[in-house]
Amino acid sequence: MARKKPQGGGGAPDWLVTFADLMSLLVCFFVLIISFSIQDKEKLQVVAGSMKDAFGVKENSKRSGVIEVRGIPIREYMKDVSQVEQELNSDFSTESHNQRSKQGPEANTHETKEADIERPRQFATAAASLRQAWQEMPEITEISSNIILEENDEGLNIMLIDQDGRSMFREGSKYPYETTRRLLAKMAPILAQMPNRVEITGHTTSGQQSPDPSYTGWELSTDRANTARQILNEYGVPDDQFFAVMGKSDTEPLFPNDPYLAANRRIAILLKAEAPPIPPDHKL
Repeated sequence: MARKKPQGGGGAPDWLVTFADLMSLLVCFFVLIISFSIQDKEKLQVVAGSMKDAFGVKENSKRSGVIEVRGIPIREYMKDVSQVEQELNSDFSTESHNQRSKQGPEANTHETKEADIERPRQFATAAASLRQAWQEMPEITEISSNIILEENDEGLNIMLIDQDGRSMFREGSKYPYETTRRLLAKMAPILAQMPNRVEITGHTTSGQQSPDPSYTGWELSTDRANTARQILNEYGVPDDQFFAVMGKSDTEPLFPNDPYLAANRRIAILLKAEAPPIPPDHKL
């Protein structure tokens, strides 16, 4: 009886091929598991950011507390999730209410404190009004460099400084020149309209000689500050709006590297940023 010859010729049996395929799949599976367990989070963030840009995916929320630059997190933790920042109402400050999606007057409900009038806009309006008032004076061109308006954390600081050849006060005297007096008179109505308190400080230069040894820079700087207060008061600033009048002699030069410079002699009129203790419209 003739035997049948096996079909297909020689080679590995079918079960071995199946087993080899299974082992290959298992190896790929474990490689993937290991790769996921040691993933680079920053690279994944970069990839995610690139995919969002490519497909035009935009989120309506952001992670506050985590600063991201093109998908790369700067911190490895996040604080909370808040809504995308919205444009604030110009009548209200930039104070953020992290637990609310709305800002400005809409957020001033329940436990959220009402925001103050926006300070930058308030001082910008005052500075613009002062410049406009001074421009009405023909002689302002000559002494424009003697006036410095500076906004800082304390408020709006208006400095009337001396320049070489152009002083705001008479030499060694508490009495100002007529131009300085007119500048202060122009300022008074504008300051009187503001709810902020006013602080006036006088400054002198180092090495200033006085005919009277008992009349030092302390007395001179204080007297000049008080003279400025009197002029402002005369032209409309009420007494209760003044917070302080002081003289600092040469202790705080405007240019510390050159304490003998004429510009260190100045009167600083600070419109304070703090809220007044009693609202201006309060009536007893």
